[in-house]
Amino acid sequence: MNTAQAQSLVTRLLRLMEDRDLETAESLMAAEAKITFPGGHSFTSQRQVVDAAGGRYQWIKKRFDALEAFTQDDKTIVYVRGTLYGVNLYDVSFSDVRFIDRFVIKDGLIIQQDVWNDLAQSGVLSRLN
Repeated sequence: MNTAQAQSLVTRLLRLMEDRDLETAESLMAAEAKITFPGGHSFTSQRQVVDAAGGRYQWIKKRFDALEAFTQDDKTIVYVRGTLYGVNLYDVSFSDVRFIDRFVIKDGLIIQQDVWNDLAQSGVLSRLN
């Protein structure tokens, strides 16, 4: 898979996750995929990610600032960086929360996703107004 195809795959996955089309999102992931979020929280499916986030916000989306990709051996690595925006559980909108996602793709499927963001540090999830 070339880097443009890998970037397209990652963008598609992230948009599917925003739309909660979990079945299609899962089809882009390898069966043995590993997903790691801040705090070392690990998951093996996007459904687990959504279930774990259920009590954190009403909805969340990503604005992409940059996608960077390169090949390494038989894998393609894609970094996505940008900002998160959404609505917290108290009906308060938030934006401009930094994130970086790193994806590893092999044989056309995502085998690893590592997530870093400032949600906890920003305080936006507990803001009442």
